[in-house]
Amino acid sequence: MASGDDDDPIIQEIDVYLARSLVDKLYLFQYPVRPSSMSYNNVTHLTARIKPQQQKVELEVAMDTMSPNYCRSKGEQIALNVDGTSSEDSNTYSTKKMDKQTFSSIQATTNTCRYAAAVFRKGELHLTPLQGILQMRPSFTYLDKADSKHREREAANEAGDSSQDEAEEDVKQITVRFSRPESEQARQRRIQSYEFLQKKQAEEPWVHLHYNGINDGRSEHERQYLYCQAMDTTENTELVKTPSEYLSMLMPPVAEEKVVKTMGPSNVLSMAQLRTLPLGDQVKTLMKNVKVMPFANLMGLLASGTDSTAVLRCIQQVALLVQGNWVVKSDVLYPKNTCSSHSGVPAEVLCRGRDFVLWRFTQERTLVRKEVAAIIKLPPEDVKDFLEQMSAPRLNRGWEFLLPTDHDFNRKHPDVAQRQQMLWLGIQSKLEKVFNFSKEDFMPKKDARIEPVHVSGEQRLKAAKDSARQKHTTMQKELDAHRLNASSLPEASSADYTPMQVKQEPMSDSEEPMDTSLTNGSNGYPNSTSPVTDPHNGHGVSNAPTPELQLFVRNTFLKHYVLCLSELKRLFNLHLASLSTGHSVYGHVTDRKLQDTILLSRCKQILVPFPPQSSATTEEQKVFGLWESGETFDKHRQVLFEIFMKNYRVRRNVIQSRLTQELGDAVTKTDLDRLLKECCTSLGGMWYLKGTVHS
Repeated sequence: MASGDDDDPIIQEIDVYLARSLVDKLYLFQYPVRPSSMSYNNVTHLTARIKPQQQKVELEVAMDTMSPNYCRSKGEQIALNVDGTSSEDSNTYSTKKMDKQTFSSIQATTNTCRYAAAVFRKGELHLTPLQGILQMRPSFTYLDKADSKHREREAANEAGDSSQDEAEEDVKQITVRFSRPESEQARQRRIQSYEFLQKKQAEEPWVHLHYNGINDGRSEHERQYLYCQAMDTTENTELVKTPSEYLSMLMPPVAEEKVVKTMGPSNVLSMAQLRTLPLGDQVKTLMKNVKVMPFANLMGLLASGTDSTAVLRCIQQVALLVQGNWVVKSDVLYPKNTCSSHSGVPAEVLCRGRDFVLWRFTQERTLVRKEVAAIIKLPPEDVKDFLEQMSAPRLNRGWEFLLPTDHDFNRKHPDVAQRQQMLWLGIQSKLEKVFNFSKEDFMPKKDARIEPVHVSGEQRLKAAKDSARQKHTTMQKELDAHRLNASSLPEASSADYTPMQVKQEPMSDSEEPMDTSLTNGSNGYPNSTSPVTDPHNGHGVSNAPTPELQLFVRNTFLKHYVLCLSELKRLFNLHLASLSTGHSVYGHVTDRKLQDTILLSRCKQILVPFPPQSSATTEEQKVFGLWESGETFDKHRQVLFEIFMKNYRVRRNVIQSRLTQELGDAVTKTDLDRLLKECCTSLGGMWYLKGTVHS
């Protein structure tokens, strides 16, 4: 000992004092987003407030808007998004630009009993225990306010006054339900829920503070309390210890350390707290939270160096092996004398139903929810809860087990897999007695095996030729029949076609009508007997559309009612792509030929007055509508088209009043709904013709 003391002599002794003046009021603020060389000491602090129980602090500091690093346009845009154009006292940014930012605190640690602030003066060290250590980070709640403003504006635009009439006329049945009395278990779950905790935290009022700068007189006065005020009294007896007491303080006896739990739901446990538990409790807690887990993942969550054999012993007590993965046992999730949170079904019944679902997953990958519910006869909410714990829904396939089969585990631990298989046989026998079924009821039916037939190369070639010849004959017959039907359509149509006088509206200067110089009929319909001159070669060659093209255009407008030229071309190209190779009866179709065919199909161009700032292309601005379909509803469409020849967008009540004016009081709400559904689309409380606005 003497030689050790000579090698490490004492250089200086320092007296240590414990200051208690600020013991419950001293907080350490950390600013992790900025280096220590860029402190906020010289920044103007506007407001400060605290929630003492939660140790939550908010500071509002000013921003230097005159700095060359400040983007004025961005600041003004953020202020506009948050506050809008109104000038109110409640606005976040009164100067119409982002001129301040808010710092909000989070606790760096929940247990500060080992931390203190130290001040060294005149050979004396004064310690003051810290009440809390807080990290101050920028708060972006103003973005939430901007989002809410945006949603409010969108909701107002969507609502408008277009749905006011519907809201007055629609009568909806209201079902009155009386809630059951809340059970003690449900009340405990509600108290421990995240929403309840958030509500309780919001109930604590803010305490507003006055901020003093680092060089203010009040700050200098408060800093004096960091020194022990009574050094000659018995106040510092806690630091006067005997060598044995001091050694006990440095190396306390082994005991469970009390950890201050954070405010959170009861089922949330940090990894640090988890590893303080015994191994069995660690495995049980993990399985209760995760429900389904491969053994390799479980070993990864436990502390490094944990014995896998011990983990296997523990997990078999709280989980069952399903497809090589471990699934928590039903009696662990639903202890005795508890009940379902959805339906109040006792835990014993829930365990039997869940065990059946587990057993079925040992037999196959996917289950059908209705089949499971029909056997276990539990409420749908409980059945869905079982399936969601261990599977995921798949389209047209039912519920598929959540994890792939872990063949590696079965190969590495065959003894455990065999023991679990024997356990499942025992569970199966119990389930068969309870639910009155047998394993064969769920076995897939085996198809009869087809004996392989050996076919020679010559036989395959002959069969292929016969099949091709038969398909060619069938396609030729279908083509002849299709041409015959299509050629008879225009004659039948022209026989019962009665010309109709259409009210001609004056055309504004901004409207540019489609070229109709080749049309000789009234109302924009081309005369089918007039020759069409080819503008490219000047010859009077007939360029009349084929009957098949007329049939396609007619059927398309009978389905869609309103189409722009670009949309019709897209549908036509899709139709051509669906035909077999070389099976084209339309010939060479140009834009001009397609427009002539539209006008021949009892359709009319709707000269919609697009606004100057519209991004619609020329083809998108050529809008056509079905003028006559042979039904009485044609009058409604014609009135609607005349409205849109003068207006790019209209409100619902305008359309309703115009229909009533033209067609009388016989126009019902059902007629109006049908008309708008067939020909229009709604955006921002206004109605547009289909294809004239990009939704």
